[in-house]
Amino acid sequence: MKLILAITGASGTNLAKKFIKYLPNDIELHIITSKHAKIVEAYEEKKITLHSNENIGASIASGSFRVDATAIIPCSMNTLAKISCGIADNLVTRVASVALKEQKKLLLAPREMPFSAIALENMLKLSQLNVIIAPPVMGYYSQSDSVDDMERFIIGKWYDSLGIENSLYERWKG
Repeated sequence: MKLILAITGASGTNLAKKFIKYLPNDIELHIITSKHAKIVEAYEEKKITLHSNENIGASIASGSFRVDATAIIPCSMNTLAKISCGIADNLVTRVASVALKEQKKLLLAPREMPFSAIALENMLKLSQLNVIIAPPVMGYYSQSDSVDDMERFIIGKWYDSLGIENSLYERWKG
């Protein structure tokens, strides 16, 4: 599987790091972020390719690159608004535009709350285009005993949405 992970905004990057940590090693991961070294330094065993957000001509910006899924974790409201309006002025927004055009999985994890009416309208518009809107919401029914358990639940739900097998949280058995 080829997966793009874009990291926008500062708050929530810890979840992005854990998203990388728990990924199966056979996934080809392409990362876009302004803080390359700090995000990926501990993940040398992963198949990671780093891309500059300013390089709008990168290989992953083309539909012919054949990416399976794209996740933006966390997703700033600025990035979400640009994607909703079709603005592709950097590599993150370009790969999101390509995902929409190619009808590939696109997951956005908006991080700022409370959500304004404008942000909710943008999320509705994108969800109607089959974009997965998945803010990092705690699953209190998951019977998590720690913050780490809750984070694994959130990441597991993101993996489920992207079609990535995982056993990060206890599944319903009833």
